[in-house]
Amino acid sequence: MIINKPLIAAATKPFVLAILRQGENYGYQIIQKVRNISGEEISWSEPMLYPFLQRMEKDGLIASRWKIADNKRLRRYYRLTDLGLAELENERLHWFKIHSLFRTVLEESR
Repeated sequence: MIINKPLIAAATKPFVLAILRQGENYGYQIIQKVRNISGEEISWSEPMLYPFLQRMEKDGLIASRWKIADNKRLRRYYRLTDLGLAELENERLHWFKIHSLFRTVLEESR
């Protein structure tokens, strides 16, 4: 089953925040983690992700820094800010509430 694009788009922020809660990551690494976590059902592209990361940084949810990676390449690493951590908790509460309501509706429609 293919997950529809609007649902994937809605989940982008909490996915990125949750991944960055685990530690600092660069863009391609975030893309790979989402692909692996989703069993390759969600496949983001770099042209989609980088503008999203820039918006999140502008909003103060994440911060970035340039760093030389193990392979000697210069990469931009992103990390969660305190505001981003609070936003992750807010997103978590909303997603669990939606899940609960959806489950209730489905159970009532049996």
